[in-house]
Amino acid sequence: MTQLEAVSRDLHSSKYWKRFEDYAHARPDMVVPLAAQELPRALLDMPLAFMSQDGHVVPAALLGLAPGRNLFVTPDGRWLGAYVPAFYRSYPFRLASTGEGQQILAIDADSGLICDAPGEAFFDGEGQPAPAVQEILGFLNQIQASRAAAARTCQLLADHGLIRPWPISVPDGEEHRQLDGLYCIDEAALNALPDEAFLTLRRAGALGLAYCQLLSMQNLQKLGQLAHAHDSAQAQVQAQAAAQVQAQAASSGQGQEVSFLHGDGIIDFNALT
Repeated sequence: MTQLEAVSRDLHSSKYWKRFEDYAHARPDMVVPLAAQELPRALLDMPLAFMSQDGHVVPAALLGLAPGRNLFVTPDGRWLGAYVPAFYRSYPFRLASTGEGQQILAIDADSGLICDAPGEAFFDGEGQPAPAVQEILGFLNQIQASRAAAARTCQLLADHGLIRPWPISVPDGEEHRQLDGLYCIDEAALNALPDEAFLTLRRAGALGLAYCQLLSMQNLQKLGQLAHAHDSAQAQVQAQAAAQVQAQAASSGQGQEVSFLHGDGIIDFNALT
């Protein structure tokens, strides 16, 4: 679980931080919010949807078909897609809100990336944020502004009746279950807009967001392929591990080589990206 703490001189002036080496921190996320500037690139790689966040409708990327499972992250933490959402690229840093509504720089205290040494400094010799920290803060502020713009655009689309629930049916054994809490553009309502309303949305830049979401829906098929690849790889590893146990039981009891668990027997996820 993420435990955010404000970056401060009192807590971090004598501490260092390390950059993440994999995307294990993204593994539990079925959806992730997106900024407006991300949509043109994200739509080529993953399904886009809308979700409710802090009382607002915001654009998001659909990363999995079940809560707690991000299909874009491999068991060893690699990212499978061509585009990585900005939410993950600034890890372990995030913006957090104070009780007064101010935005401050925070860090995930449970990330394992805060250390005594060696690493990158939080502050320089004069007590000012180090250049790398300033760069990350600038990036986060830029993304936050773009997310706010996206939320305003989504509200405009909702005000025109263009956002509806998106019932996604997911196979679950012999049954089907439905993902709840996601929304999409009502294409029929969009096509039926009066000219004046259509022009209003065009001038506000809302049509681009709407078309990005509609075009991205074809990527649902990719999620199905990724889910199948994950399941097949897991079953293959389990079968090989069982065979290894059987071989050990039949042997003299000496240690067995297990490097095959990372060999060519594992499905190549990269072939799907």
